Amino acid sequence: MKYKELAELYSKLEKTPGRLDKTEILSEFLKKIKPDEKEILYLLKGRIFPDYDTKETGISIQLTIKSLAKATGINDKEIVKLWKKLGDLGLVAEEIIKHKKQSTLTHKELTVERVLENLRKLPELTGKGTVDKKIALISELLVNATPSEAKYITRTLLSDLRTGTGEGVLRDAIAQACFSKEDKEAHSLVQESYDKTNDLALVFSQACKNKPALRQAEIIPGKPIKVMLAQKAESIQDAFETVGKPLAAEYKYDGFRMLINKDELGRVTIFTRRLENVTNQFPEVQDYIKKYVSGKTFVIDSEAVGYNPKTKEYKPFQEISQRIKRKYHIEELAEKLPVEVNVFDAIYYNGKNLLKTPFIERRKLIEKIVTEKKFHLVLAKQIISSNEQEVEKFYKQALKDKQEGVMFKSLQAEYKPGARVGYMLKFKPSDNDFDLVITGAEYGTGKRAGWLTSFDVSCRHDGKLLEIGKVSTGLKEKEEQGLSYKEMTKKLKPLITKSEGKHIQVNPKLVVTVTYQNIQKSPTYSSGFALRFPRFTALRPDRSRKDIATIEEVKKEYSRKSLNFWCQSEIESFLNEFTL
Repeated sequence: MKYKELAELYSKLEKTPGRLDKTEILSEFLKKIKPDEKEILYLLKGRIFPDYDTKETGISIQLTIKSLAKATGINDKEIVKLWKKLGDLGLVAEEIIKHKKQSTLTHKELTVERVLENLRKLPELTGKGTVDKKIALISELLVNATPSEAKYITRTLLSDLRTGTGEGVLRDAIAQACFSKEDKEAHSLVQESYDKTNDLALVFSQACKNKPALRQAEIIPGKPIKVMLAQKAESIQDAFETVGKPLAAEYKYDGFRMLINKDELGRVTIFTRRLENVTNQFPEVQDYIKKYVSGKTFVIDSEAVGYNPKTKEYKPFQEISQRIKRKYHIEELAEKLPVEVNVFDAIYYNGKNLLKTPFIERRKLIEKIVTEKKFHLVLAKQIISSNEQEVEKFYKQALKDKQEGVMFKSLQAEYKPGARVGYMLKFKPSDNDFDLVITGAEYGTGKRAGWLTSFDVSCRHDGKLLEIGKVSTGLKEKEEQGLSYKEMTKKLKPLITKSEGKHIQVNPKLVVTVTYQNIQKSPTYSSGFALRFPRFTALRPDRSRKDIATIEEVKKEYSRKSLNFWCQSEIESFLNEFTL
Protein backbone atom coordinates (compact mmCIF):
# COMPACT_ATOMS: atom_id res chain seq x y z
CA MET A 1 0.00 0.00 0.00
CA LYS A 2 1.19 3.53 -0.74
CA TYR A 3 2.11 5.39 2.42
CA LYS A 4 0.26 8.48 1.20
CA GLU A 5 -3.02 6.54 1.61
CA LEU A 6 -2.17 5.93 5.24
CA ALA A 7 -1.18 9.60 5.70
CA GLU A 8 -4.55 10.66 4.28
CA LEU A 9 -6.27 8.37 6.78
CA TYR A 10 -4.22 9.83 9.66
CA SER A 11 -5.24 13.33 8.59
CA LYS A 12 -8.92 12.39 8.46
CA LEU A 13 -8.78 10.76 11.90
CA GLU A 14 -6.96 13.75 13.38
CA LYS A 15 -9.76 16.04 12.20
CA THR A 16 -12.51 13.74 13.48
CA PRO A 17 -13.24 14.11 17.23
CA GLY A 18 -15.97 11.49 17.80
CA ARG A 19 -15.12 7.89 18.75
CA LEU A 20 -17.95 6.39 16.65
CA ASP A 21 -16.97 8.46 13.61
CA LYS A 22 -13.34 7.38 13.99
CA THR A 23 -14.48 3.74 14.19
CA GLU A 24 -16.51 4.13 11.01
CA ILE A 25 -13.59 5.72 9.12
CA LEU A 26 -11.20 2.98 10.27
CA SER A 27 -13.56 0.12 9.46
CA GLU A 28 -13.96 1.37 5.89
CA PHE A 29 -10.18 1.64 5.56
CA LEU A 30 -9.64 -1.87 6.96
CA LYS A 31 -11.99 -3.34 4.35
CA LYS A 32 -9.44 -2.32 1.68
CA ILE A 33 -6.45 -3.96 3.38
CA LYS A 34 -5.15 -7.23 1.93
CA PRO A 35 -4.17 -10.11 4.27
CA ASP A 36 -0.46 -9.58 3.57
CA GLU A 37 -0.78 -5.91 4.59
CA LYS A 38 -2.00 -6.68 8.11
CA GLU A 39 1.01 -5.01 9.79
CA ILE A 40 -0.51 -1.65 8.88
CA LEU A 41 -2.51 -2.23 12.09
CA TYR A 42 0.62 -1.43 14.14
CA LEU A 43 1.09 1.87 12.32
CA LEU A 44 -2.56 2.79 12.87
CA LYS A 45 -1.75 2.81 16.58
CA GLY A 46 1.45 4.77 16.06
CA ARG A 47 3.66 1.72 16.61
CA ILE A 48 5.94 -0.38 14.41
CA PHE A 49 5.78 -3.60 16.44
CA PRO A 50 2.99 -5.55 18.22
CA ASP A 51 2.02 -4.41 21.71
CA TYR A 52 3.84 -7.34 23.29
CA ASP A 53 7.11 -6.21 21.69
CA THR A 54 8.52 -3.34 23.75
CA LYS A 55 11.37 -2.47 21.39
CA GLU A 56 11.55 1.28 20.73
CA THR A 57 13.18 3.28 17.97
CA GLY A 58 15.37 5.12 20.47
CA ILE A 59 14.99 8.31 18.46
CA SER A 60 15.27 11.55 20.42
CA ILE A 61 14.09 15.04 19.49
CA GLN A 62 17.70 16.00 18.71
CA LEU A 63 18.21 13.03 16.37
CA THR A 64 14.95 13.80 14.57
CA ILE A 65 16.05 17.41 14.05
CA LYS A 66 19.38 16.24 12.60
CA SER A 67 17.53 13.86 10.25
CA LEU A 68 15.22 16.65 9.08
CA ALA A 69 18.22 18.89 8.50
CA LYS A 70 19.98 16.24 6.41
CA ALA A 71 16.85 15.50 4.37
CA THR A 72 16.03 19.15 3.63
CA GLY A 73 19.32 21.03 3.73
CA ILE A 74 17.82 23.42 6.24
CA ASN A 75 20.00 24.48 9.18
CA ASP A 76 19.41 22.85 12.59
CA LYS A 77 18.90 26.26 14.21
CA GLU A 78 16.17 27.19 11.74
CA ILE A 79 14.39 23.90 12.45
CA VAL A 80 14.62 24.46 16.23
CA LYS A 81 13.30 28.01 15.82
CA LEU A 82 10.28 26.73 13.85
CA TRP A 83 9.77 23.92 16.37
CA LYS A 84 9.58 26.42 19.24
CA LYS A 85 6.95 28.33 17.26
CA LEU A 86 4.80 25.33 16.22
CA GLY A 87 5.38 23.04 19.21
CA ASP A 88 5.16 19.87 17.09
CA LEU A 89 8.05 18.40 15.10
CA GLY A 90 5.49 16.69 12.86
CA LEU A 91 4.16 20.08 11.76
CA VAL A 92 7.76 21.29 11.40
CA ALA A 93 8.54 18.37 9.08
CA GLU A 94 5.43 19.11 7.02
CA GLU A 95 6.37 22.76 6.69
CA ILE A 96 10.05 22.39 5.81
CA ILE A 97 9.50 19.54 3.33
CA LYS A 98 7.41 22.02 1.34
CA HIS A 99 10.45 24.29 1.03
CA LYS A 100 13.36 21.84 1.21
CA LYS A 101 16.62 22.91 -0.39
CA GLN A 102 17.81 19.40 -1.22
CA SER A 103 16.44 17.66 -4.30
CA THR A 104 16.80 14.10 -5.51
CA LEU A 105 17.07 12.92 -9.08
CA THR A 106 15.35 9.62 -8.35
CA HIS A 107 12.34 10.27 -6.14
CA LYS A 108 10.75 7.03 -4.96
CA GLU A 109 7.13 6.96 -3.86
CA LEU A 110 6.93 5.63 -0.30
CA THR A 111 5.09 2.44 0.56
CA VAL A 112 3.96 1.28 3.99
CA GLU A 113 6.31 -1.67 3.67
CA ARG A 114 9.28 0.61 3.03
CA VAL A 115 8.50 2.84 5.98
CA LEU A 116 8.11 -0.15 8.32
CA GLU A 117 11.33 -1.71 7.01
CA ASN A 118 13.41 1.40 7.70
CA LEU A 119 11.87 2.16 11.09
CA ARG A 120 12.25 -1.43 12.28
CA LYS A 121 15.98 -1.33 11.62
CA LEU A 122 16.43 1.53 14.11
CA PRO A 123 16.22 -0.49 17.38
CA GLU A 124 18.67 -3.06 16.04
CA LEU A 125 21.50 -0.59 15.41
CA THR A 126 24.23 -0.53 18.06
CA GLY A 127 27.91 0.30 18.36
CA LYS A 128 30.13 2.72 16.52
CA GLY A 129 28.47 4.85 13.88
CA THR A 130 24.94 4.09 15.15
CA VAL A 131 23.81 7.73 15.14
CA ASP A 132 24.86 8.30 11.52
CA LYS A 133 23.19 5.06 10.42
CA LYS A 134 19.92 6.03 12.13
CA ILE A 135 19.97 9.49 10.58
CA ALA A 136 20.57 7.91 7.16
CA LEU A 137 17.57 5.56 7.51
CA ILE A 138 15.24 8.36 8.62
CA SER A 139 16.41 10.96 6.13
CA GLU A 140 16.07 8.41 3.31
CA LEU A 141 12.34 8.27 4.09
CA LEU A 142 11.98 12.03 4.55
CA VAL A 143 13.74 12.83 1.25
CA ASN A 144 11.10 10.83 -0.60
CA ALA A 145 8.16 11.95 1.54
CA THR A 146 5.43 14.43 0.72
CA PRO A 147 4.83 17.12 3.38
CA SER A 148 1.92 15.15 4.88
CA GLU A 149 3.89 11.89 4.86
CA ALA A 150 6.82 13.61 6.56
CA LYS A 151 4.53 14.86 9.33
CA TYR A 152 3.30 11.40 10.24
CA ILE A 153 6.66 9.63 9.81
CA THR A 154 8.13 12.14 12.27
CA ARG A 155 5.28 11.69 14.73
CA THR A 156 5.55 7.90 14.50
CA LEU A 157 9.28 8.15 15.26
CA LEU A 158 8.52 10.14 18.40
CA SER A 159 5.51 7.97 19.46
CA ASP A 160 3.26 11.02 19.17
CA LEU A 161 0.80 10.23 16.35
CA ARG A 162 -2.00 12.51 17.65
CA THR A 163 -4.89 10.82 15.82
CA GLY A 164 -6.77 9.85 18.99
CA THR A 165 -6.98 6.22 17.90
CA GLY A 166 -6.76 3.89 20.87
CA GLU A 167 -7.05 0.13 21.24
CA GLY A 168 -10.81 0.25 21.82
CA VAL A 169 -11.49 2.12 18.59
CA LEU A 170 -9.25 -0.23 16.61
CA ARG A 171 -10.84 -3.36 18.08
CA ASP A 172 -14.33 -2.07 17.27
CA ALA A 173 -13.20 -1.14 13.76
CA ILE A 174 -11.81 -4.66 13.16
CA ALA A 175 -15.09 -6.29 14.25
CA GLN A 176 -17.11 -3.85 12.18
CA ALA A 177 -14.94 -4.29 9.09
CA CYS A 178 -14.83 -8.09 9.17
CA PHE A 179 -18.36 -8.75 10.43
CA SER A 180 -20.87 -5.99 11.17
CA LYS A 181 -21.61 -3.18 13.59
CA GLU A 182 -24.52 -5.13 15.12
CA ASP A 183 -22.72 -8.47 15.58
CA LYS A 184 -22.07 -8.41 19.34
CA GLU A 185 -20.60 -11.91 19.36
CA ALA A 186 -17.97 -10.84 16.82
CA HIS A 187 -17.02 -7.82 18.93
CA SER A 188 -16.66 -10.10 21.95
CA LEU A 189 -14.52 -12.60 20.03
CA VAL A 190 -12.24 -9.86 18.72
CA GLN A 191 -11.74 -8.65 22.30
CA GLU A 192 -11.02 -12.17 23.58
CA SER A 193 -8.55 -12.85 20.78
CA TYR A 194 -6.72 -9.61 21.55
CA ASP A 195 -6.70 -10.44 25.28
CA LYS A 196 -4.84 -13.68 24.52
CA THR A 197 -2.45 -12.47 21.82
CA ASN A 198 -1.80 -8.75 22.38
CA ASP A 199 -1.36 -8.48 18.61
CA LEU A 200 -3.83 -6.38 16.60
CA ALA A 201 -2.43 -7.50 13.24
CA LEU A 202 -2.91 -11.16 14.16
CA VAL A 203 -6.43 -10.48 15.45
CA PHE A 204 -7.30 -8.68 12.22
CA SER A 205 -5.94 -11.57 10.16
CA GLN A 206 -8.03 -14.07 12.17
CA ALA A 207 -11.15 -11.91 11.98
CA CYS A 208 -10.82 -11.64 8.20
CA LYS A 209 -11.13 -15.43 7.99
CA ASN A 210 -14.05 -16.25 10.27
CA LYS A 211 -15.21 -16.59 13.87
CA PRO A 212 -13.70 -20.08 14.38
CA ALA A 213 -10.29 -18.61 13.52
CA LEU A 214 -10.77 -15.96 16.23
CA ARG A 215 -11.67 -18.67 18.74
CA GLN A 216 -8.41 -20.51 18.00
CA ALA A 217 -6.29 -17.66 19.41
CA GLU A 218 -4.34 -18.83 22.45
CA ILE A 219 -2.06 -17.61 25.19
CA ILE A 220 1.58 -18.47 24.48
CA PRO A 221 3.87 -18.63 27.55
CA GLY A 222 6.82 -16.31 26.97
CA LYS A 223 4.71 -13.84 25.01
CA PRO A 224 3.38 -11.13 27.37
CA ILE A 225 -0.25 -10.23 27.84
CA LYS A 226 -1.71 -7.38 29.84
CA VAL A 227 -2.56 -7.73 33.51
CA MET A 228 -6.02 -7.22 34.98
CA LEU A 229 -6.39 -3.89 36.79
CA ALA A 230 -8.38 -2.87 39.85
CA GLN A 231 -10.95 -0.20 40.53
CA LYS A 232 -11.12 1.67 43.84
CA ALA A 233 -13.37 0.65 46.73
CA GLU A 234 -14.74 3.50 48.82
CA SER A 235 -15.20 1.27 51.86
CA ILE A 236 -15.35 -2.37 52.92
CA GLN A 237 -19.14 -2.22 52.69
CA ASP A 238 -18.81 -0.86 49.15
CA ALA A 239 -16.53 -3.79 48.29
CA PHE A 240 -19.10 -6.35 49.46
CA GLU A 241 -21.81 -4.62 47.42
CA THR A 242 -19.61 -4.64 44.30
CA VAL A 243 -17.99 -8.08 44.30
CA GLY A 244 -20.54 -9.96 46.42
CA LYS A 245 -20.48 -12.19 49.51
CA PRO A 246 -18.34 -13.97 50.31
CA LEU A 247 -15.33 -12.20 48.82
CA ALA A 248 -11.60 -12.84 48.83
CA ALA A 249 -9.54 -10.22 50.64
CA GLU A 250 -5.80 -10.19 49.90
CA TYR A 251 -2.90 -7.99 50.91
CA LYS A 252 -2.29 -5.08 48.55
CA TYR A 253 1.47 -5.20 48.39
CA ASP A 254 3.64 -2.10 48.03
CA GLY A 255 5.60 -3.45 45.09
CA PHE A 256 5.22 -3.97 41.35
CA ARG A 257 3.49 -6.53 39.15
CA MET A 258 5.35 -9.48 37.73
CA LEU A 259 3.67 -11.65 35.13
CA ILE A 260 5.87 -14.74 35.22
CA ASN A 261 5.96 -17.19 32.29
CA LYS A 262 7.46 -20.64 31.87
CA ASP A 263 7.47 -22.10 28.36
CA GLU A 264 7.78 -25.65 27.03
CA LEU A 265 11.57 -25.41 26.97
CA GLY A 266 11.61 -24.56 30.67
CA ARG A 267 12.62 -20.95 30.08
CA VAL A 268 11.35 -18.41 32.61
CA THR A 269 10.49 -14.90 31.43
CA ILE A 270 9.26 -12.03 33.60
CA PHE A 271 7.18 -9.09 32.39
CA THR A 272 6.00 -5.91 34.10
CA ARG A 273 2.51 -4.46 33.70
CA ARG A 274 4.02 -2.33 30.89
CA LEU A 275 4.99 -5.58 29.10
CA GLU A 276 8.69 -4.89 29.64
CA ASN A 277 10.88 -7.98 29.79
CA VAL A 278 12.79 -7.72 33.09
CA THR A 279 13.96 -11.33 33.25
CA ASN A 280 17.66 -10.41 33.29
CA GLN A 281 17.13 -7.85 36.06
CA PHE A 282 15.77 -10.50 38.46
CA PRO A 283 17.96 -13.63 38.25
CA GLU A 284 16.91 -14.72 41.75
CA VAL A 285 13.24 -14.75 40.72
CA GLN A 286 14.08 -17.14 37.88
CA ASP A 287 15.64 -19.47 40.46
CA TYR A 288 12.60 -19.19 42.76
CA ILE A 289 10.22 -20.15 39.96
CA LYS A 290 12.25 -23.20 39.00
CA LYS A 291 12.53 -24.34 42.63
CA TYR A 292 9.13 -23.53 44.08
CA VAL A 293 6.53 -23.66 41.27
CA SER A 294 5.64 -27.00 39.69
CA GLY A 295 4.32 -27.29 36.16
CA LYS A 296 5.59 -27.71 32.61
CA THR A 297 4.13 -24.45 31.29
CA PHE A 298 2.36 -21.61 33.06
CA VAL A 299 1.66 -17.89 33.34
CA ILE A 300 1.23 -16.64 36.91
CA ASP A 301 0.44 -13.16 38.21
CA SER A 302 2.29 -11.79 41.20
CA GLU A 303 3.64 -8.77 43.06
CA ALA A 304 7.34 -8.34 43.84
CA VAL A 305 8.04 -6.64 47.17
CA GLY A 306 11.43 -5.42 48.33
CA TYR A 307 12.82 -6.08 51.80
CA ASN A 308 15.87 -5.30 53.88
CA PRO A 309 18.14 -8.39 53.74
CA LYS A 310 19.44 -7.70 57.28
CA THR A 311 16.33 -6.66 59.23
CA LYS A 312 13.83 -8.52 56.98
CA GLU A 313 11.58 -5.42 57.03
CA TYR A 314 9.57 -4.74 53.86
CA LYS A 315 10.52 -1.67 51.83
CA PRO A 316 8.28 0.72 49.86
CA PHE A 317 8.16 0.36 46.08
CA GLN A 318 10.23 3.50 45.51
CA GLU A 319 13.30 1.92 47.11
CA ILE A 320 13.36 -1.09 44.78
CA SER A 321 12.03 0.56 41.60
CA GLN A 322 15.58 1.11 40.35
CA ARG A 323 15.91 -2.64 39.76
CA ILE A 324 13.38 -2.52 36.90
CA LYS A 325 15.64 -0.49 34.62
CA ARG A 326 19.02 -1.75 35.81
CA LYS A 327 21.28 -3.30 33.13
CA TYR A 328 24.62 -3.50 34.92
CA HIS A 329 25.81 -4.84 38.31
CA ILE A 330 22.59 -6.82 38.57
CA GLU A 331 23.87 -9.51 40.96
CA GLU A 332 25.21 -6.86 43.33
CA LEU A 333 21.87 -5.00 43.36
CA ALA A 334 19.95 -8.27 43.85
CA GLU A 335 21.86 -8.83 47.10
CA LYS A 336 21.40 -5.24 48.23
CA LEU A 337 17.70 -4.95 47.22
CA PRO A 338 16.21 -8.47 47.21
CA VAL A 339 12.53 -9.10 46.43
CA GLU A 340 9.91 -11.51 47.67
CA VAL A 341 7.44 -12.71 45.04
CA ASN A 342 3.82 -12.88 46.19
CA VAL A 343 1.78 -15.06 43.81
CA PHE A 344 -1.95 -14.31 43.64
CA ASP A 345 -3.27 -15.65 40.31
CA ALA A 346 -2.73 -18.05 37.41
CA ILE A 347 -4.04 -17.46 33.91
CA TYR A 348 -2.47 -20.40 32.05
CA TYR A 349 -1.30 -23.80 33.24
CA ASN A 350 0.03 -26.87 31.40
CA GLY A 351 -1.60 -25.99 28.08
CA LYS A 352 -4.89 -24.76 29.53
CA ASN A 353 -6.16 -21.19 29.20
CA LEU A 354 -7.62 -20.11 32.57
CA LEU A 355 -9.00 -16.67 31.64
CA LYS A 356 -12.60 -17.88 31.93
CA THR A 357 -11.98 -20.07 35.00
CA PRO A 358 -13.51 -18.62 38.22
CA PHE A 359 -11.00 -16.91 40.49
CA ILE A 360 -11.66 -19.33 43.38
CA GLU A 361 -10.52 -22.23 41.15
CA ARG A 362 -7.45 -20.31 39.98
CA ARG A 363 -6.53 -19.65 43.62
CA LYS A 364 -6.87 -23.35 44.46
CA LEU A 365 -4.49 -24.12 41.58
CA ILE A 366 -1.72 -21.81 42.78
CA GLU A 367 -2.10 -23.19 46.31
CA LYS A 368 -1.44 -26.61 44.79
CA ILE A 369 1.53 -25.75 42.55
CA VAL A 370 3.41 -23.24 44.75
CA THR A 371 5.75 -24.39 47.51
CA GLU A 372 6.14 -21.39 49.82
CA LYS A 373 9.54 -20.12 50.94
CA LYS A 374 9.52 -16.95 53.05
CA PHE A 375 11.40 -13.99 51.47
CA HIS A 376 11.64 -15.93 48.23
CA LEU A 377 8.26 -16.95 46.84
CA VAL A 378 4.96 -17.13 48.72
CA LEU A 379 1.21 -16.99 48.14
CA ALA A 380 -0.50 -13.64 48.63
CA LYS A 381 -2.05 -13.53 52.11
CA GLN A 382 -5.78 -14.10 51.78
CA ILE A 383 -9.00 -14.66 53.68
CA ILE A 384 -12.44 -15.50 52.28
CA SER A 385 -15.19 -13.92 54.30
CA SER A 386 -18.70 -12.45 54.42
CA ASN A 387 -18.04 -10.66 57.70
CA GLU A 388 -17.17 -6.94 57.62
CA GLN A 389 -15.49 -7.02 61.06
CA GLU A 390 -13.26 -9.92 60.02
CA VAL A 391 -12.25 -8.15 56.81
CA GLU A 392 -11.62 -4.91 58.76
CA LYS A 393 -9.27 -6.80 61.09
CA PHE A 394 -7.46 -8.32 58.07
CA TYR A 395 -7.11 -4.85 56.51
CA LYS A 396 -5.57 -3.39 59.68
CA GLN A 397 -3.11 -6.30 59.84
CA ALA A 398 -2.04 -5.59 56.25
CA LEU A 399 -1.23 -1.99 57.23
CA LYS A 400 0.58 -3.21 60.34
CA ASP A 401 2.67 -5.46 58.09
CA LYS A 402 3.68 -2.32 56.13
CA GLN A 403 1.65 -3.08 53.03
CA GLU A 404 -0.53 -0.58 51.15
CA GLY A 405 -3.93 -2.01 52.02
CA VAL A 406 -6.09 -4.83 50.67
CA MET A 407 -7.54 -6.13 47.41
CA PHE A 408 -11.12 -7.39 47.21
CA LYS A 409 -11.92 -10.05 44.60
CA SER A 410 -15.05 -11.76 43.31
CA LEU A 411 -14.74 -15.52 43.79
CA GLN A 412 -16.54 -16.34 40.53
CA ALA A 413 -14.85 -13.71 38.32
CA GLU A 414 -12.88 -14.39 35.17
CA TYR A 415 -9.51 -12.75 34.42
CA LYS A 416 -9.78 -9.73 32.09
CA PRO A 417 -6.37 -8.69 30.69
CA GLY A 418 -5.85 -4.94 30.47
CA ALA A 419 -9.29 -4.15 31.89
CA ARG A 420 -10.14 -2.18 35.01
CA VAL A 421 -13.32 -4.02 35.95
CA GLY A 422 -15.35 -4.54 39.10
CA TYR A 423 -14.04 -8.07 39.61
CA MET A 424 -11.13 -6.68 41.62
CA LEU A 425 -11.05 -3.63 43.91
CA LYS A 426 -8.27 -1.92 45.84
CA PHE A 427 -8.67 -0.27 49.23
CA LYS A 428 -6.07 1.67 51.18
CA PRO A 429 -6.02 4.52 53.71
CA SER A 430 -5.97 8.16 52.61
CA ASP A 431 -6.68 7.08 49.09
CA ASN A 432 -6.29 10.66 47.86
CA ASP A 433 -3.91 9.92 45.03
CA PHE A 434 -3.84 9.48 41.27
CA ASP A 435 -1.27 8.08 38.88
CA LEU A 436 -0.73 10.91 36.37
CA VAL A 437 1.69 11.66 33.54
CA ILE A 438 4.01 14.66 33.37
CA THR A 439 3.31 16.77 30.25
CA GLY A 440 5.34 19.89 31.05
CA ALA A 441 7.62 21.55 33.57
CA GLU A 442 9.23 24.85 34.54
CA TYR A 443 12.78 25.68 35.60
CA GLY A 444 13.32 27.03 39.11
CA THR A 445 15.14 30.12 40.31
CA GLY A 446 17.68 30.93 43.00
CA LYS A 447 19.27 27.86 44.56
CA ARG A 448 17.05 25.67 42.37
CA ALA A 449 18.14 27.33 39.12
CA GLY A 450 18.98 24.74 36.44
CA TRP A 451 16.51 22.24 37.84
CA LEU A 452 12.94 21.64 36.76
CA THR A 453 10.92 22.37 39.90
CA SER A 454 7.26 22.73 38.87
CA PHE A 455 5.57 19.98 36.87
CA ASP A 456 2.38 19.91 34.78
CA VAL A 457 0.45 16.66 35.32
CA SER A 458 -2.38 15.22 33.25
CA CYS A 459 -5.08 12.55 33.29
CA ARG A 460 -6.49 10.88 30.15
CA HIS A 461 -9.71 10.89 28.17
CA ASP A 462 -10.40 9.14 24.83
CA GLY A 463 -6.75 9.06 23.79
CA LYS A 464 -6.13 12.69 24.82
CA LEU A 465 -4.31 14.08 27.84
CA LEU A 466 -6.00 16.70 30.00
CA GLU A 467 -4.06 18.84 32.47
CA ILE A 468 -5.21 18.70 36.07
CA GLY A 469 -2.62 20.79 37.89
CA LYS A 470 0.97 21.69 38.68
CA VAL A 471 3.06 19.88 41.30
CA SER A 472 6.10 21.42 42.94
CA THR A 473 6.38 19.62 46.29
CA GLY A 474 7.46 16.14 47.34
CA LEU A 475 10.88 16.14 45.67
CA LYS A 476 14.18 16.51 47.52
CA GLU A 477 17.03 18.96 46.97
CA LYS A 478 19.66 16.36 47.86
CA GLU A 479 19.79 13.08 45.89
CA GLU A 480 20.65 10.97 48.94
CA GLN A 481 17.33 11.99 50.54
CA GLY A 482 15.17 10.37 47.85
CA LEU A 483 13.65 11.35 44.51
CA SER A 484 15.25 14.72 43.78
CA TYR A 485 14.70 17.71 41.51
CA LYS A 486 18.03 16.88 39.88
CA GLU A 487 17.01 13.29 39.09
CA MET A 488 13.61 14.37 37.73
CA THR A 489 15.29 17.02 35.54
CA LYS A 490 17.69 14.40 34.19
CA LYS A 491 14.80 12.07 33.30
CA LEU A 492 12.72 14.78 31.61
CA LYS A 493 15.36 16.58 29.52
CA PRO A 494 15.53 13.87 26.81
CA LEU A 495 11.72 14.05 26.53
CA ILE A 496 11.50 17.80 25.80
CA THR A 497 9.35 18.60 22.74
CA LYS A 498 9.00 22.38 23.09
CA SER A 499 10.69 25.14 25.06
CA GLU A 500 9.39 28.65 25.75
CA GLY A 501 11.40 30.67 28.24
CA LYS A 502 11.51 28.74 31.51
CA HIS A 503 8.64 26.43 30.54
CA ILE A 504 9.00 23.19 28.58
CA GLN A 505 6.62 20.60 27.14
CA VAL A 506 7.63 16.95 27.23
CA ASN A 507 6.75 13.67 25.59
CA PRO A 508 4.27 12.15 28.09
CA LYS A 509 6.19 9.07 29.23
CA LEU A 510 6.98 9.71 32.90
CA VAL A 511 4.22 8.47 35.23
CA VAL A 512 4.09 9.66 38.84
CA THR A 513 1.82 9.10 41.82
CA VAL A 514 0.42 12.40 43.10
CA THR A 515 -1.36 12.75 46.43
CA TYR A 516 -3.73 15.66 47.05
CA GLN A 517 -5.99 17.11 49.72
CA ASN A 518 -9.05 17.73 47.58
CA ILE A 519 -10.35 18.29 44.05
CA GLN A 520 -11.97 21.49 42.84
CA LYS A 521 -13.43 22.68 39.56
CA SER A 522 -11.11 24.93 37.61
CA PRO A 523 -11.27 26.69 34.22
CA THR A 524 -7.47 26.95 34.27
CA TYR A 525 -6.84 23.35 33.22
CA SER A 526 -8.19 21.42 30.23
CA SER A 527 -9.64 18.72 32.50
CA GLY A 528 -11.89 21.31 34.16
CA PHE A 529 -10.50 20.28 37.55
CA ALA A 530 -7.53 21.07 39.77
CA LEU A 531 -5.89 19.15 42.60
CA ARG A 532 -5.54 21.08 45.86
CA PHE A 533 -2.16 20.80 47.58
CA PRO A 534 -0.75 18.14 45.21
CA ARG A 535 2.46 16.37 46.17
CA PHE A 536 4.72 13.82 44.48
CA THR A 537 4.63 10.46 46.26
CA ALA A 538 6.44 8.16 43.83
CA LEU A 539 7.91 7.77 40.37
CA ARG A 540 6.28 4.79 38.61
CA PRO A 541 8.65 3.32 35.98
CA ASP A 542 6.46 0.19 35.93
CA ARG A 543 3.49 2.14 34.53
CA SER A 544 2.67 3.91 31.26
CA ARG A 545 0.21 6.62 30.22
CA LYS A 546 -2.38 3.85 29.66
CA ASP A 547 -2.34 3.26 33.43
CA ILE A 548 -2.97 6.85 34.52
CA ALA A 549 -6.24 8.10 35.97
CA THR A 550 -9.10 8.84 33.58
CA ILE A 551 -11.26 11.97 33.68
CA GLU A 552 -14.16 9.70 34.71
CA GLU A 553 -12.22 8.63 37.82
CA VAL A 554 -11.43 12.26 38.61
CA LYS A 555 -15.11 13.22 38.28
CA LYS A 556 -16.14 10.30 40.49
CA GLU A 557 -13.67 11.30 43.20
CA TYR A 558 -14.76 14.95 42.94
CA SER A 559 -18.42 13.96 43.39
CA ARG A 560 -17.63 11.64 46.29
CA LYS A 561 -15.51 14.17 48.15
CA SER A 562 -18.01 16.97 47.49
CA LEU A 563 -20.79 14.79 48.94
CA ASN A 564 -18.69 13.94 51.99
CA PHE A 565 -17.92 17.62 52.53
CA TRP A 566 -21.62 18.53 52.24
CA CYS A 567 -22.63 15.80 54.70
CA GLN A 568 -19.98 16.89 57.18
CA SER A 569 -21.09 20.54 56.88
CA GLU A 570 -24.74 19.61 57.43
CA ILE A 571 -23.89 17.57 60.53
CA GLU A 572 -21.76 20.37 61.98
CA SER A 573 -24.55 22.88 61.27
CA PHE A 574 -27.10 20.64 62.99
CA LEU A 575 -24.87 20.15 66.04
CA ASN A 576 -24.27 23.89 66.31
CA GLU A 577 -28.01 24.60 66.23
CA PHE A 578 -28.67 21.82 68.75
CA THR A 579 -26.03 23.26 71.12
CA LEU A 580 -27.48 26.73 70.85
